[in-house]
Amino acid sequence: MNLSPEDLRKLAVPVLAAALLLAAGAWLIYAAGDARAKARAQLAAAQAERRQNAERLARIAEEEREVHEKLDVYKQLQRLNILGEERRLEWADAVTRIRSQRELLDLTYRVDRQRLLKSLPGKPGNVDFFASTMNVQLDLLHEEDLLRFLTDLRNSGNAYYSVKGCDVRRTGQAATGTTITPRLRASCEIDLITVVDRGAKK
Repeated sequence: MNLSPEDLRKLAVPVLAAALLLAAGAWLIYAAGDARAKARAQLAAAQAERRQNAERLARIAEEEREVHEKLDVYKQLQRLNILGEERRLEWADAVTRIRSQRELLDLTYRVDRQRLLKSLPGKPGNVDFFASTMNVQLDLLHEEDLLRFLTDLRNSGNAYYSVKGCDVRRTGQAATGTTITPRLRASCEIDLITVVDRGAKK
């Protein structure tokens, strides 16, 4: 089929329009693909950020739980008067009160000089654990008197009472009908532990 120059002139505009439309279509397909790729990248970034935020929130919640647990322990130590400098007068008062309430026949004790057990680093200051060893001798009618004394001592607070050891021996004294005679004598070593927080506000 032969086209005349007149026919070619008539077809020039439609051919140009078709070429322009094909170019526009190709550009739209490319632009749509590019937009889709960017949207996917943005979605992936948003999902990653959401995961990071969720992990961060989980860490914050865990840290908050740990802080609450440590705060509860700290408050309990405060209630027991374990925090701070040693309280020798309170220790003496506790022993005297227990002896009177339990009607112990004979009780003597000596508290050695305080010594550093351990120093733990912390912020803003170290936490130091101190111990003063109490050597106690007491006469007993029976073994349960010793257990009651140790329980009362521990419940009195003002320190954490750690019993290192007790030696219980028979006195060998014969019981008489007129007086109460102790059958046993106990000798105990008890560490009175206090905690000093160097970073605590005073």
